[in-house]
Amino acid sequence: MPVQTLAEQISGLYQGEVIVDLGGVTSGINNKNAVTALTVGALGVVGDVQADPKHHGGADRVLHHFPREHYGQYRRWDMMASFKDAPAMGENISTVGLDETQVHIGDIIKIGDVELQVTQPRSPCFKLNRQFGHQEFALAMQQSGRCGWFYRVLTPGTISAYDSVVLVKRLTDISIAEAMHIYFLPEFDALEYQRLADCDGLAVAWVNSLQRRIENQAIEDWQMRLYGPK
Repeated sequence: MPVQTLAEQISGLYQGEVIVDLGGVTSGINNKNAVTALTVGALGVVGDVQADPKHHGGADRVLHHFPREHYGQYRRWDMMASFKDAPAMGENISTVGLDETQVHIGDIIKIGDVELQVTQPRSPCFKLNRQFGHQEFALAMQQSGRCGWFYRVLTPGTISAYDSVVLVKRLTDISIAEAMHIYFLPEFDALEYQRLADCDGLAVAWVNSLQRRIENQAIEDWQMRLYGPK
């Protein structure tokens, strides 16, 4: 596939180091501030932190990219107790006109002089319920697939607010939207799990999770992730 521009310009770049209480749990979701550029290293963004490194951050989740127009859809679904917009999802990169159907697992993406690889959709958790004041927000994201996606860093560098998002190479036929659908199928499907697990570039955590399901012939319990501690 030839080089293709996916988004002519980024609508927002965000970073932050403040960790706060979010309904009894620590979170960095509200810590992001708009910046004109991101300094991106192999394992993180300078000036950007996560409260829960077990489930956020790491080599496969250095940058979170979230389509800005999804905020409007969640508002239309009355999923927000008050008005919120970017970067209320805790994203680093915001764009308009680029969504989960246009980006694939394993895509090599270049933004500025930074080369990235798409690794996984965002897996929604109960902290989103507390962030947006709706007990079913995480479930709505899981079912709708309006989740954004994560990148690993192949070539560190700087991303500026005026850079384009360019697709350099496509390695798989599974989009972020389809990956989200497969991963959260309500019924066990070993063939589909294996098809996703075989995707070049898929985050190690997702590969391991899919392999455990296949070995156990069962889907893990999602209640804690979606609704949190009682």
